[in-house]
Amino acid sequence: MKLTTGLISLFLKSNCPLCDRPTAEVFCQYCDNQLKRCQLSNPSQFWQGELPLFVWGNYGGVLKRTLATLKYNNQPQLARPLGYWLGQAWRQSPAALATNKLIVIPIPLHSTKLQQRGYNQAERLAESFCQVTGYKQYPQGLERLRATEAQFNLTAQARSQNLTDAFVVSQRLSQRPPTSPVLLLDDIYTTGATVSSAAQTLRRQGIQVYGVVAIATSKKLLTLTE
Repeated sequence: MKLTTGLISLFLKSNCPLCDRPTAEVFCQYCDNQLKRCQLSNPSQFWQGELPLFVWGNYGGVLKRTLATLKYNNQPQLARPLGYWLGQAWRQSPAALATNKLIVIPIPLHSTKLQQRGYNQAERLAESFCQVTGYKQYPQGLERLRATEAQFNLTAQARSQNLTDAFVVSQRLSQRPPTSPVLLLDDIYTTGATVSSAAQTLRRQGIQVYGVVAIATSKKLLTLTE
């Protein structure tokens, strides 16, 4: 029996997408530990202002490489533990304790990019985030009208202009607006241009936006507030 169990475990193992070590989980134990070290000691430090932000980790090192692998190397399963960790941290935050009913809307991809990638990484993150928090997800709450230029090549001002009128509230959501506030979810928060544009689109329709949750933010933001 032990031999059979051992053989099954051996065949079920795959390789860690970050280091190629054999693992029965999404990440090997080494990479799992390295990723958890990227978690911020105070994920609620930016939860203030017109569009509060809750962010799990520092966008650098192994977390930056993991998000790139998730998005560009056809590894959607990496979103499961990341969304789970984000959900766990959120549940312990003052922002989560202040309300028990939110609607989660992931930032959408344009249909062209979605077809190329095969999945929306923010939607995959939202799935496991909502499993932990118990919130309802509206994966098609927003639609992206324009295939905008890659944000990382642009200045802060150009990012904002690039995203002008980039989003629209979906027909389903506009016909039946949610009674609960919306929590926007994205993978990476840099200047906030993307989520600000999405929030403005929702608010123009009279939909309340509670804030934003993201997996990572850049190091330069760790000493700033939005």
